[in-house]
Amino acid sequence: MTTTVIPDATVRTRVRVPLRFGDGYAVDSELVTFHGLADGLEHLAIVLGDPSGPAVPLVRLHSECLTGDVFGSARCDCGPQLREAVEQIADRGGYLLYLRQEGRGIGLYNKLDAYALQDQGHDTYQANAALGLPEDGRDYTAAAQMLTALGATGVDLLSNNPDKAGQLQEFGIDVQTRIPTGVHSTPHNLTYLRTKVRGTANLLAHDLLAGRIA
Repeated sequence: MTTTVIPDATVRTRVRVPLRFGDGYAVDSELVTFHGLADGLEHLAIVLGDPSGPAVPLVRLHSECLTGDVFGSARCDCGPQLREAVEQIADRGGYLLYLRQEGRGIGLYNKLDAYALQDQGHDTYQANAALGLPEDGRDYTAAAQMLTALGATGVDLLSNNPDKAGQLQEFGIDVQTRIPTGVHSTPHNLTYLRTKVRGTANLLAHDLLAGRIA
């Protein structure tokens, strides 16, 4: 595979922040900001546990989801994935990259417009297309820059999405293993999860298409 050369980013600030979740889980973290990210957005690296242990760090690329992460929306699985990832990474040692890519890169207002179309019968990808937007507009150049600045050029990736691993590999990050997340289904997000499986090579496919997710 040909590696795409990306500009260097540098660490800007590190600050200790204790994290507390609604279910009572608590963990100490370090938030890291950066200079020189390619897209100019304010992405964060959340350092959890000890990333310098004997194994390569465990990494999650988590796209911001205000509705799911903050308000607990049941229309997606983002909030539960975030909570799960923080604990897994803290236990192992690694980084959660919190990427400002609301709505798979289309932004908050467009995501809510897409929700309105979904309420009229479109699936998540059809709704984006009807708005003239890409199915998935995310670019992980900045994520690769962040990992490189942190010295994490070899990682295990916590993700069901093969595009994340593929882009990181293209940008010179050695993804040694891709570890699936859990499946967080509700009556409100099951159609969304099934559509995500049909539209991508998402690793949720085996459980969803085998009918084990109700």
